Amino acid sequence: MRLVKLEANSVNFPDPETALQDPNGLLAIGGDLTAPRLLSAYQYGVFPWFEPGEMILWWSPDPRAILVPDERHVSRSLKRFMRKMPFRFTLNQQFEKVIRACAMQREDGTWIGPLVQRGYQELHEARRAHSVEVWEGNELVGGLYGVSVGGLFCGESMFSRRENASKAALMVFCQHFSRNGGELIDCQVLNPHTASLGAREIPRRQFLQQLSELSQRALAPDCWLPQDLSPHDEDLPVFPKDRE
Repeated sequence: MRLVKLEANSVNFPDPETALQDPNGLLAIGGDLTAPRLLSAYQYGVFPWFEPGEMILWWSPDPRAILVPDERHVSRSLKRFMRKMPFRFTLNQQFEKVIRACAMQREDGTWIGPLVQRGYQELHEARRAHSVEVWEGNELVGGLYGVSVGGLFCGESMFSRRENASKAALMVFCQHFSRNGGELIDCQVLNPHTASLGAREIPRRQFLQQLSELSQRALAPDCWLPQDLSPHDEDLPVFPKDRE
């Protein structure tokens, strides 16, 4: 296994199974963040992650963290919160503000620098990158963004300025995505936040097989149109204590 330097005149990527084991999943370096290359990366099961000002690094870790929308976990406290929450949700109405807020949220620095923001904004304008916005009144208080590849959504980042805002955004998005034919959300690398919402790890080989199948899956025609998203109460689990 060797690290590959991407060619300027090609948006192809090496086989993700040839990625390094240490650091886990590092596959290639270089290239750019134009919409064609970003889209090609996600179709290969690869994503960028690097420090601003340094060379672009491309990753495909093993194992891979995924979330099946219908297997999402809504805790008792989150479920009760969502029944009474003061938020409203929209899709694809403020992508630029969402990605900027994701960049600003991280106190220890962020990889979502101006170059990254421009690349994903270009992908959004090509209708392949999407955002979910959480509003409290007219204030944007949470959200997430990612990239669609057929019946798979590749989550990139989320932010929260109010308690449970990003969790609620993901839960509402799972409902919308599933109802429109989506089957899998790529969470890249498992962390406590996504694990608490039902994400789990699978072998990279299995993820790539599912990606190959789901990339050909067509969603409902209006799935990604700018719209309001409403939580569907019947999709929230009912716990015994809630019946009392």
